[in-house]
Amino acid sequence: MRTLRTPEERFARLPGFDLPPHYADVPDPDGGTLRMAWVEDGPAGGPAVLLLHGEPSWSYLYRTMIPVLAGAGLRAIAPDLIGFGRSDKPAAPADHSYARHVEWVRALAFDVLDLRAVTLVGQDWGGLIGLRLAAEHLDRFAGLIASNTGLPTGDRDMPEVWWKFRRAVEKAPELDVARLVQSGCRTPFTPEVHAAYDAPFPDETFKVAPRAMPTLVPTRPDDPATEANRAAWATLTASDVPFLCAFSDGDPITAAMEPVLRAAMPGAAGRAHPTITGAGHFVQEDAGPQLADAVVRFVTSLRVGPTQQ
Repeated sequence: MRTLRTPEERFARLPGFDLPPHYADVPDPDGGTLRMAWVEDGPAGGPAVLLLHGEPSWSYLYRTMIPVLAGAGLRAIAPDLIGFGRSDKPAAPADHSYARHVEWVRALAFDVLDLRAVTLVGQDWGGLIGLRLAAEHLDRFAGLIASNTGLPTGDRDMPEVWWKFRRAVEKAPELDVARLVQSGCRTPFTPEVHAAYDAPFPDETFKVAPRAMPTLVPTRPDDPATEANRAAWATLTASDVPFLCAFSDGDPITAAMEPVLRAAMPGAAGRAHPTITGAGHFVQEDAGPQLADAVVRFVTSLRVGPTQQ
C-alpha cells in the first residue's frame, strides 16, 4: 500500500490547538503498517471519551471541546482517521473501505490504547465508524453519544442535500477541504482556521480519503457495508448501553436520524437529549463548548470507573 505523510511543519502554530500529537502503528491490509495520530488531554485515569471526527475534518475539530472535557476530569482522546489530519494517507481510493476504517480505529482504541469503559462521541463519519465499532465491542463501551450522524444500511435513500455534497466531491477538479467544512458551519472561519483545515492536504494527491469517504456510505441494500451495519443495528437495539443524542438545530443532512435513534435505542429511553443550538453539521466547530458540557453531564451520570492503562 503506497501512503503519503503530511509534513509536520504543516501543523505548526495551529490556532487554539497546541496539544502534542501521539503516534502509533496500526496494521494495513497488505501486511504493513500505517501511522495513526491522536491527541489527548485530561487525567490518565479519568473516564475515557473517544472523540471521532468525520469527513473531511480532523481532530482539530475538537479543539474547543477537549479543554472542557479535560477540565471536568475526563480523558479526552481525539484520533485522526487514516487519510486525515496527521495520520498516514493511503494513496489509492481502493485502499479505503468502511470495514478498514472501523478496523483502524479499533486497532488504535483497543490494541494500542487499551481503552475500557470508554464513551464514544461520534459525529458524521465518526458516528458511522464509532457506532459500528461499539456494536462489535460493546463490552468496551460505557456509553454512546451520537451527534449529527447515523448508521446507514442503504435501505433508505440519503437526503438530496447529501447527494449534492457527494456529487460535488466526486466532480471537483480541485477539492477545497476547508471550504467544505465551512459550508457545514454557521460560524465564519478566520483565515487561520481555514488554513488549519487545509493543513493535512498539501496537494490533491493527499485528498484521496476525503474524496473516497462519501462513496463508502451505504446507499443501497446490497452495499458491501450493509450486512455489518444491519448487524450493528440489531446489537445496539437489543442493548441497554446508555445512549445520548446531541444533534444540532441546523443540520439538514442528519436531522432525520435523531428521532430514529432516540426511538430505537433502549439506552436512550428516559434521557433528556440536548439540542445544540446555533450550530450546523459540524457542531463541534459552531458550538463545541456547548456540546462538551452535554458530554460531561452524560459521562458524569454514568459513574464509570477509571480506564485501564
